[in-house]
Amino acid sequence: MLIRTGYSPGEAEVTDKALWLDRRRFLALGAGGMVAATAWPAQAGPLAGVVKSPHRVDDALTPLKDVTHYNNFYEFGTDKGDPAQMAPSFFGKPPRPWTVTVSGECGKPGPIGYEDLIRPHRLEERIYRLRCVEAWSMVIPWVGVPLADVLKRFEPNSNAKYVEFTTLVDPERFPGQRGRMLDWPYVEGLRMDEAMHPLALLAVGLYGEELLPQNGAPIRLVVPWKYGFKSIKSIVTIRFTESQPRSTWMKSAPREYGFYANVNPRVDHPRWSQAKERRIGEFLKRDTLAFNGYAEQVAGLYAGMDLAVNY
Repeated sequence: MLIRTGYSPGEAEVTDKALWLDRRRFLALGAGGMVAATAWPAQAGPLAGVVKSPHRVDDALTPLKDVTHYNNFYEFGTDKGDPAQMAPSFFGKPPRPWTVTVSGECGKPGPIGYEDLIRPHRLEERIYRLRCVEAWSMVIPWVGVPLADVLKRFEPNSNAKYVEFTTLVDPERFPGQRGRMLDWPYVEGLRMDEAMHPLALLAVGLYGEELLPQNGAPIRLVVPWKYGFKSIKSIVTIRFTESQPRSTWMKSAPREYGFYANVNPRVDHPRWSQAKERRIGEFLKRDTLAFNGYAEQVAGLYAGMDLAVNY
């Protein structure tokens, strides 16, 4: 089955943040008071103790309005404005307490709470490019902790060749999961050396504040040299595996979405070119950079591989 991904709403179609928040409050107060207006703050809270990381690009930042109102998150819907429009459904159940279950080829499997997952680590602000397969891009100041630092705590063993991540399944929170457009839950994976690379980040915020639901609250992956669909959101399980995980988009459309998902301007999507991209907020397109501009840091991970085959 091919999924329609070509439509992108124009600026006029994207809900203004103030209207969106008013709509959230309206829904929270409606339906006989089923959802308390105080269930979750109208805006994300600030994150304390954040330090600036040397992992930062000099590109102009994408405005917060665009970062939070132009999103791919199919659990909320297929159009770019759906996640912000439908985020009120997530607020009915606050994102925390939140538990991530770690299992598989490791010495210390088990559940771990969100706060315990990030508490031992210093929160870093990293400015990364985000490149989506539909040929649009953003530059976002993410806040998070290195993925490698978290994974090491669970002592992966010598059989751990890959890391598999899974998103929450909860149709009450995620209206898009009420249909069968994708085979839920959303699953993604990394090779072990990719997961342990210093650029891979578990993000808990952006622009100095906690993540909003449409951006993957409360914890998501950010792998800046790969297309955005690889950076799975609202993670609830992490599993160390010996075999390569079969990710959601690989199952849905294997001709279009491979396991590696490295940004490669020389390999076109079957329905459009990847040679150019449009930075959100800009009119003209720009050349797409190999590995999204991170080739110097990550190209060695793929030495000797045919990246047209391993797309």
